[in-house]
Order: sequence, then structure tokens, then C-alpha cells
Amino acid sequence: MLFPNPPRHGALVNFELFSGSLLGAEEGNEVLVDTVHAAPPYGNTHILVYGNADLQGYGSTRNTRCMEFKDRLKAARRHAKLNQGELAVRAGITQTSISDLERGKSKATAHVAKLADACGVRALWLSDGKGEMTVASNQSEPSNVAIIAQPEQMHRYPVVSWVTAGAWSEAVQPFPDGFSDRYDISDYKAKGPAFWLEVKGDSMTSTSAPSIPEGSQILVDTEADVRPGKLVIAKLSGSNEATFKKLVEDGGIRYLKPLNPAYPTVQCSDDCKIIGVVVRSLTKFA
Repeated sequence: MLFPNPPRHGALVNFELFSGSLLGAEEGNEVLVDTVHAAPPYGNTHILVYGNADLQGYGSTRNTRCMEFKDRLKAARRHAKLNQGELAVRAGITQTSISDLERGKSKATAHVAKLADACGVRALWLSDGKGEMTVASNQSEPSNVAIIAQPEQMHRYPVVSWVTAGAWSEAVQPFPDGFSDRYDISDYKAKGPAFWLEVKGDSMTSTSAPSIPEGSQILVDTEADVRPGKLVIAKLSGSNEATFKKLVEDGGIRYLKPLNPAYPTVQCSDDCKIIGVVVRSLTKFA
């Protein structure tokens, strides 16, 4: 079916070629051609711009500057594949408000941001027709990582067993070159002899930070400052292995406390020896 474009433009518009899902039937009766009510049927079409743009389908428009807000809202809603009721629920306003906005009976004010977010379009495009309708997919999710400065120097420390750690003594060179067949590096410069241990068990696994799960590697500095609140490696009397706990103090008495509340706290008596302070934790996934 052909209808004339407004005078001075001299083109005929074939509405049937553009039949689709652009306007509902109840909206078609409001289409005016040069302020004269045109008889239906209209297919499902809409003239976006009379003068300087093509008749375009919603969602693929090239020039939205002259589109009215109501037209952009319809385009945004159909882009999101929502009916008026669904959009109203997502935006937290009434369906009547959506209907009034799409008919041009009311103007959008505070609702623009909510409507744009619900439809997945840019608020500036929806409000003023500026820029692109949607953000490019590769820009939709911000990066959750950042480049960090790399250390100027790395330090190499042996990986030892818990028995070896428990037998640690204040020798001048407790871990001579070739002592271990495994070494790992760290940016931490130890104050004294240092070594890596691999965590066993879940006594230091917690539901909140800090949490050191089984399999993690911890770096122990044997000359770091020992004070309550630090994670330490200690050796209890009657055991030939070291233990990994948090050092706490209550009433002048020191205790070794696991981070996992399922395990008991042990008093750090006079024969309890603090071997070193844990200064780094490393979790490996492969």
C-alpha cells in the first residue's frame, strides 16, 4: 500500500514493505501524515524522520538524532525483547507510565537511567539520541585485573619438610647451597635464613581472610619480628615437626591459634620455640 510522503519531498512510502513488529495495532491509529490522519492499515510501521533520513527499522537506525524519545524507548524495549509489562517490572515503574512514554503523553525525566539499564542501551542515547544505541560487546565488562610493577630483584629460598623445619637451629648457614633439590623465588628479601614450607591439613583454612589452604606454600623468615597477631612456625615439646599457627596473647600468656575454629588453641609454654614468621603465602594452581 502506498502513502504519499509529506509535501515538498515527493516520495511515496510503501508501508507494506516495512511490515514487521515496529508498532502495535493500537499505536497505528495515531500515525499522521503531514498532520492529516491517514487511514489504516499501516502494517506495523512508523515514519521516523520526514525530511532528512530514510525510513528505518528499529534497532538498526543510522540517524537517531531526529527520533523522538518515545520512538527511542520503543526501539530500546524491542532491542531487549520485552513487552511493556516486563519493562515496567524491570525498571520499577508502572506499565501505564511505559505506555504514556511510548505514546508521547508524558516526558521521561528521572526514569531514563532505569529504563536504559533495563533495556541494555546507553542512557545518553535514550534521553538525547546521542551516540550509539548500545555499548560494543568488548567494552561491556570492565577488566578486573591490572598490571602491577615487577620487582627489580628476586630471591631464591629452599623448599623444606616440616621435620627439617622443626629441627632448624641457629646455624650460620643452616641451608647451604645444594641442601634442597627444590627452590622457589620471591620478591621478599629475608632478614635472615628463610625457607618455604608446603601447608598440610586445613587447620589454617578460614572462611575469612587470611586463609591459607592445604597445598599452599608459605615463606618463613627466621629473623623477622615475632609479635602477637603474626602467623608463625613453632615447635612444641614432644614433637619432631614444626606447626603453623597464629600467635596470640591473652593476659600475658601466649597461645598458638589455628585459623580454623574446628581446631583447638594451644598454649605456647616456655618450651615452645618460635622458629620464624610467615611473610608470604603462595597458592599454585598447576
